[in-house]
Amino acid sequence: MTKIKICGLMSRSDAELVNEFDVDYAGVVMFFQKSHRNTDPDTAGRIVRALREGIIPVAVTVRPTYDEISEAARLGFRYIQIHGDVSRELIESSPLLVIKAFNVDDLPGLRAYNTYDNIMGYVFDAAEPGSGKTFDWDMLRGLDTGDRMVMLAGGLNAGNVAEAVKHAAPDAVDVSSGTENENRTGKSRQKIAAFVSAVRGAEARKKH
Repeated sequence: MTKIKICGLMSRSDAELVNEFDVDYAGVVMFFQKSHRNTDPDTAGRIVRALREGIIPVAVTVRPTYDEISEAARLGFRYIQIHGDVSRELIESSPLLVIKAFNVDDLPGLRAYNTYDNIMGYVFDAAEPGSGKTFDWDMLRGLDTGDRMVMLAGGLNAGNVAEAVKHAAPDAVDVSSGTENENRTGKSRQKIAAFVSAVRGAEARKKH
């Protein structure tokens, strides 16, 4: 079963929308002021507390410090998604399990991370993370990920996610802009519903 991560939650109302659907992970961008989805700790905590049991909250960060990871843990996040280069010591000392993000230009450096004890999975994004652009999904086939979770991101939406699942066969798919309102503020119930339906439909076709 392909798992689903809805990323870029910005409010309690976004969390309540996600609660309506049988998704697995909810991502909240933190400590990255450049992103229009950046969420302050108080708001992030409210989002985490609003999520129903069974949805895993993920703090999405860029080159976080140890103090920032500790703050995310205090707020109730269970995983931390790390973009950018950080030290091995930081990852292995993290109180949260790590999802390490790679864009397609960084794939040659992947194998070294398979020796890290605290990494539970990888998310693979386009060359410009957060841009809403896709990449050649076939690149992920045959990658040595050390049996860790493979999460596919980058420009996914209800119209292309079934094809992405077919080509890349990921363990999970990760969507942000593809479920946002047209004004890029907050989540669209209609888009979340369509995305989840498309993923589940792709799963059903795989079984036949």
